[in-house]
This record gives sequence, structure tokens and C-alpha cells, in this order.
Amino acid sequence: MKLEGVQNNKELETMADIEKDLRYISGIIKQKGRELLSNYTITPPQFIALQWLFEDGDMTIGELSNKMFLACSTTTDLVDRMEKNDLVVRVKDPNDRRVVRIHLLEEGERIIDEVIKKRQLYLQAVLKDFSGDEILSLKNSLSKLHHEMRGE
Repeated sequence: MKLEGVQNNKELETMADIEKDLRYISGIIKQKGRELLSNYTITPPQFIALQWLFEDGDMTIGELSNKMFLACSTTTDLVDRMEKNDLVVRVKDPNDRRVVRIHLLEEGERIIDEVIKKRQLYLQAVLKDFSGDEILSLKNSLSKLHHEMRGE
């Protein structure tokens, strides 16, 4: 019985270490992302919105709001500012004219593509001392964690 308690304490310590590392990594990624965005005319929330549109295609304000965990009114303001900067455009759904979708324009796509490439180069530099096997193992572990968190 005592051995089980030790195991549980070690597991708890390991979980605490993993949570702490993930929190710190998330903070570093967020900070690095802000640094990269400082060279562009978009805010971090605009980048997130553009990224969703880039990855998932056209969507309604409601769909984008749900993905970003924002109120529809906040997302509407965000889209208004992006539309003024020629990053997105509102288009009527050809199948249902009551539905308006947000469409990513060429400039928005260019910004997303550039920023993602810069983020990938940063990550490549960070991982320069990792072996190919370590990188593959990290990729597989992160992918598995991501799928588990999404409930897939």
C-alpha cells in the first residue's frame, strides 16, 4: 500500500511538472507571437481570427465567435476592423442570402502565411539541438495530447 502512495505522489509531481512546462511554453509562444505581429498592422485577436479563416475557410460571425470563445458583438467589431484593412470581406451565402460569411482576402492570407513561416523558423531554431528521433517523438506526443484534449 505504501508503494502505491509513493507512485501517486510521483505521478502528481510529474503532472505538476508537465502542467508547468506547458504553461511556460504557452507563455513563450504567446510572447514570441506578439513580437512577430509587431511588424504587422494586426492585433493578436485579429491574427487568431485570420488563422481560423485560413485553416477552416469562410465562416459566419457566430462560427468564428465560437472558435475564438468571444461574444458575437466582439467578433463583429474585430471583423469590422479587419474589413477596413482589406484583410477580410463579408459575402452573402449563395444558397441562403440571409447568411453572411467572412472570407479571407489575399492580404490576410499573405500575413498569416508570413507569420506562420516565421513561427516555424523560430521553432526550428529552438529545436536545433534535438535529434530527428526526439523531434518526431515530440511531434507524436503533442499530436496525441492535442487529440486527447479535443476528445477525438
